[in-house]
Order: sequence, then C-alpha cells, then structure tokens
Amino acid sequence: MRILIAPDKFAGTLTAPQAAEAIARGWLRRRPDDQVELCPMSDGGPGFIDALHAALGGELHEVEVPGLAGPAVTARYLLVDRTAYVESAQAVGLDQVPAERRTPMTSSSFGLGLILRAALDAGARRIVVGVGGTATNDGGAGLLAALGAGAEGARLDGGPEGLTGLTSVDLAEARAAVADVALVVATDVDTQLLGLIGATKTFGPQKGLSEEELLIADARLQRLAECTDRRLATAPGAGAGGGIGFALMLLGAEREPGIGLIAATLGLAERAASADLVLTGEGSFDFSSRAGKVPYGVAEIAGAALRPCVVLAGRVLIGAREMRALGVEAGYAMSDLAGEERSLAEPEAVLADLAERVARTWAIGE
Repeated sequence: MRILIAPDKFAGTLTAPQAAEAIARGWLRRRPDDQVELCPMSDGGPGFIDALHAALGGELHEVEVPGLAGPAVTARYLLVDRTAYVESAQAVGLDQVPAERRTPMTSSSFGLGLILRAALDAGARRIVVGVGGTATNDGGAGLLAALGAGAEGARLDGGPEGLTGLTSVDLAEARAAVADVALVVATDVDTQLLGLIGATKTFGPQKGLSEEELLIADARLQRLAECTDRRLATAPGAGAGGGIGFALMLLGAEREPGIGLIAATLGLAERAASADLVLTGEGSFDFSSRAGKVPYGVAEIAGAALRPCVVLAGRVLIGAREMRALGVEAGYAMSDLAGEERSLAEPEAVLADLAERVARTWAIGE
C-alpha cells in the first residue's frame, strides 16, 4: 500500500513534521513493507514556514521583534527567490504567551509589521503572510503602524485599548511601502472582522478577553474599520489573526485559504492521487475543522482523487455522520486509546500507537 501522511500540528504538543513522523512510525510497525510519504501541512498558522521550507528550500532569515510578554523574540521568514513567506505566529503567536500572561487589550501586531519591513528591505517583491494562531486582536493596527501608517487621537501600536479615541487613520506611507509588492494573506478561517461572527466574538475568549472586554474590543475595531474601509471588514478572512487579515487587505492583499495555498505548493492533489489511503490529523477534530482547517482541506483533495481519508487526532468531537459530511471516512482519537493525560505527556508515542491500530483496520489484505 501507498500511504500519504498529511497532518497539521497537534497544538501544544507536536509540530506537523513530528506528527507525520509519529504516524509513519506507528503504521510501519504494523505494515513494514508499505510505502509511506510524509507531507506535513499547515493552514497558515504555526508550522506555515516549516511546511514551505521543506518543500521549496530557500533561505530562512531571522528578525528580532518585540515580545508580547516582555523580552524580544526572534522570528523567522522564508525567502525563495523574491517571494517572502511570513508566519504571523512567529511574531505574535498564542503559544508564545502563557494563558496567565496574555494581555489582549494591549497586545499589538507591530512585531509582524517589522517582519514585513525586513522582507521588503531584503528585496522581496511578493510577500505571502500566513495568518493563524495569534494572540493579538488589534485589527492589524500595529502591523500598519510598523509600515508607517499614522493616526489621530489614538495609538495604532497599543492594541484595542490604544485605539480609544481614534478619529482618523492615514495609510499613505504604509501603502507606499508595499506599492510595488504583491501581497497575499493566507488565512486559516473565513471569519469577518466585526460582530457576532467576527474575530473578537469568535476567537477573543481563547486569547484572554473577558465578556466585558469582548464588547469593548469589538467597538474599537469597528472604529478602526470606519476610519479605513468598512466594506473590507465584512470580507471573508478579514477577521483572521484578530484582524491581521483586514490590515493586509487594506494594503491591497489578495486573500487565499491557507490550506489551499499550501496544498497547491506541495502538490498535494497529485500526491493524493498516487496513494491508496490518505491520513491527516490535528489536535482536536471538531466542528471548527470545516472553517479552513487542514483535515477538511486534505479530505476535500483526497475525495477529488477518489481516495479515502482518515483522521488521527488528539480528540475527536464529532460523530460519524458529521465526518462523512467533511469527506472523512473515519476519525480516531489518542484520548480514546490512552487517555488525555498520557496523550499530552507522551504525544509521539501515543500517536504512533494509534497509527499502528489504524493500520490494522485500513490495511488492504489484512
């Protein structure tokens, strides 16, 4: 059998390459003569650069940017010819800040803007920004400030709180900085910027915003939209990364689903067509997986190639009928096999054990 292994990261425990290797190791314990092909994936969030670097090569560049919780952090971007690939989570990632130290009302995307400026200085003429897994909720105002945008009545680099009193925004310098550059924003969700289905209401709680702060932060982003482009605030993906998608669209960026961009770059459709079975996975396989996440994207591609797709995850929180609606034949959970505590303590070992069990069920000829 030929097995294509194309997982996302398992948030907080395994990178996508680590997950792919663990699945392969477990499968081969049961089926040592099978051909396995590893294709670690990303939806634009953490792991975006690693997946592209493995496929495209290129040069990794380091940039020191302000940390969200104090000390500066070293972020990387990938330069391939004159295209720069930037991962928002490198500068403003949720995983960089312990839950008890998150300050979403004052955290800014300024550091991400510094990475874009460094890529511009390095001669990039196309910049692809993967947006996902961020700790900020500032509508991308900090990013705009780092590229030269100005404001009256407020600070663009002060998080939602800094936008209090905003009366106008001047984007001229920021737009001039990227005037000769093709910008692409690769998003992991379709969320718009504002309202009940917007960035703040949907993802603010996981970033640490209280119920009261959700209302305040959304109002601040609404004011930012009114001072720039209210229409763009309703665009799919504008709410990605707490509004980083919106800021990049203000600068002329074209939006692409991150999973689609990665899949095309890695030739996933062709690789799926040559496999007998496609395995994918993520930390929690749930209803949010449909909103631009890796398992859904991989399952769509596998389905188009008429290949079965199976999910291995830390937890599986949807039933068989819902899985079929997502194009997934079956889902298997590490927590069901070994319990949540051991799955978190020994994720590679448990995932390998789970893959070995899946091989017994899905291997042809057994």
